[in-house]
Amino acid sequence: MITVLASKPHAQLEVVERDIPVAQLAGEEVIKVLACGVCHSDLHVADGDFGGPYPIVLGHEVVGEHPELGRVLLYAPWGCGRAECRQCSAGLEMICPNGREAGVVSDGGYSQYMKVPRREYLLPIGDMDPATTAPLACGGLTAFRAVKRALPHLLRPGSRAVVIGAGGLGQFAIQFLKALADVELTVVDTSAEKLTVAAELGADVTCNSNELHGKYDAVIDFVGADATLAAAAAAIDRQGIIVVVGLWGGRIPFGVGAVPSETVLTTSIWGSLEDLRELLDFARGHKLQHSIQTLPLYQAQEAHDLLRSGKIKGRAVLIAN
Repeated sequence: MITVLASKPHAQLEVVERDIPVAQLAGEEVIKVLACGVCHSDLHVADGDFGGPYPIVLGHEVVGEHPELGRVLLYAPWGCGRAECRQCSAGLEMICPNGREAGVVSDGGYSQYMKVPRREYLLPIGDMDPATTAPLACGGLTAFRAVKRALPHLLRPGSRAVVIGAGGLGQFAIQFLKALADVELTVVDTSAEKLTVAAELGADVTCNSNELHGKYDAVIDFVGADATLAAAAAAIDRQGIIVVVGLWGGRIPFGVGAVPSETVLTTSIWGSLEDLRELLDFARGHKLQHSIQTLPLYQAQEAHDLLRSGKIKGRAVLIAN
């Protein structure tokens, strides 16, 4: 089978031949990969920012074919599953301290076949399109959970929310917010092209961060840089919530007087298995719009280069023929 490896941090991805994996432990399953999304997290693993050990097969936005279940969407944050693990016991495997995420710690979906530790991580998708469904496993799921975290602060009619970053995740969040809350939604980005897409998806206002006016009940930051966090802190209202998703490593002062009274500042990490089930139900009932660019599996490095350059409007998806 064809597999794409990150052999070491900062190295070019390598296309290699490997044997098809075989299920060996109780509960393991092997799926034929149909499509695998390319995520900014894949770039972080390729750069050695987190993940490994190396070599590793990247890819955690996976749609595959299971011999009994048919087409399935993979839940990729695999927890330790131990009874004494508080996070796994609560169904929050994505923040298990001993987790081994596909494509981050364990081999993922940049391959024609992959091994999965448990069948329950495979959610049937029926006749949903593999290429457009694959990004739901991370891009869609991460945005969905972040929006769910913000919703309790958006209960009153006319609530105001901001999405910072109108890339792939931000575009999902716009649609979730407009469907799940009565909200005046402002979207912030430095790209005029992405702001045009945001308006088409339902944003009420599009602007740069220095054009925000008034106070907002919720800010979801898909960038997470110093500048975007500062903009969020300046725009949030008392008792509002700032949800940080982006991985740019920004920091802001926090404490009494540093942000408005009783502001909630939280991170949001990926999503739970139950969140993914809810998201699939949502996707079946709503026509989600998200642009994808498909490339063959062996062009994974080209997909990374395009993503780094910002030349992809939505998500890149590798097709494993």
